[in-house]
Amino acid sequence: MSSRTRLIVLSISAPVIAFAIIGGVLGKAMAREDTYQRLRIFDDVVGLIMSNYVEPANVEKVMHGGMRGLTDGLDPDSTYLSPQEAKQAENGATLPAGDVGLDLTRQYYLRVIAARDGSPAAKAGLRTGDYIRAIDNTPTREMSVWEGVRALRGAPGTKVSLTIIRGNAADPHVVELTRDILNASDVNGRMAGSGIGYVRVGAIGPKTADQVKKEVGDLAKSGATKVIVDVRRTSGGALEDGLAIARLFVSTGVLAVREAKGLEKQIISAAAGDGGIVLPAVVLIDTGTSGAAELFAAALSGNKRADLIGERTIGRAAVQQLIKLPDGSALWLSTTRYLTPAGTPLHGKGLEPGVAVDEPDVEFGQPPPSTDAALEKALERLTQKAAA
Repeated sequence: MSSRTRLIVLSISAPVIAFAIIGGVLGKAMAREDTYQRLRIFDDVVGLIMSNYVEPANVEKVMHGGMRGLTDGLDPDSTYLSPQEAKQAENGATLPAGDVGLDLTRQYYLRVIAARDGSPAAKAGLRTGDYIRAIDNTPTREMSVWEGVRALRGAPGTKVSLTIIRGNAADPHVVELTRDILNASDVNGRMAGSGIGYVRVGAIGPKTADQVKKEVGDLAKSGATKVIVDVRRTSGGALEDGLAIARLFVSTGVLAVREAKGLEKQIISAAAGDGGIVLPAVVLIDTGTSGAAELFAAALSGNKRADLIGERTIGRAAVQQLIKLPDGSALWLSTTRYLTPAGTPLHGKGLEPGVAVDEPDVEFGQPPPSTDAALEKALERLTQKAAA
């Protein structure tokens, strides 16, 4: 390797070395010598590309791909940010108000965790599990969740085009959505059966706990002696807001455990005044139940306060932190995660329902089934408990 090439390699490898210094970011403990050996291999790969690739290599693109590749081995929410992206994150730039109502993860392409109730995405028929192959004709194969979220946002009334793949369908569907302003939270309720109230929590925000409390109170006045809380396709929101809802139902016990690298685990417990809602409850969950809604469901299940009915949740209960690198780029890294009340992993694992009910597959453009199997199972279970 020539001295000039070696200089280039050393300069562009600096972020990688900095990355390695940050403890634990590769998801497992490594011996120091093993880490340095891998860095030497990385250095060799960059040198070989610079010396042998048939065309002049775009160093910035190669390194960006290499850094992205390192974080791709972590969870979908962790990513490498270019200097421009890092500056946006550091400045706390507010996202445009217009949204389409999608929460995203990554699985080869960007993938839909959930489409918000009543949002442009939900009205267009987008569902949990749909793959987004392109946003405005830009492929998502190399797009992080961080980038995808920002690509979907814009001024209210503007349009964004999504190329969607559902299931094993060979042909993608192009959907044009008009961005709109969405409410921070969405709670509504109704009587679903004799003495059984139903509360739908479509989104979680700072006021959601108060809204749930009011809704359950109104249902109790209408004769509800039991309640179903539906957090299917409920994703996003601050994790603490999910715990605030759990406090309504759990009077004593551990709600969750917070864990960060190198720090003692923090036990989050119910406090005096918690547990004002005493009605027997069940919680409906599915693969679109994520984040704050997962913490809520885990707290109730872990304290035997409610049965979980539906599908296994996605397992997304971590907090990301911006870690700057010497060249101005950064890592958007999951540095804190939440565990269940029993101390078992939730992030990356999800919650298993006590009563499994699969959500039906729906072909693109077709209406959902007229019956709700999970809701019917919840009504049956609460009715049986009353009879017992």
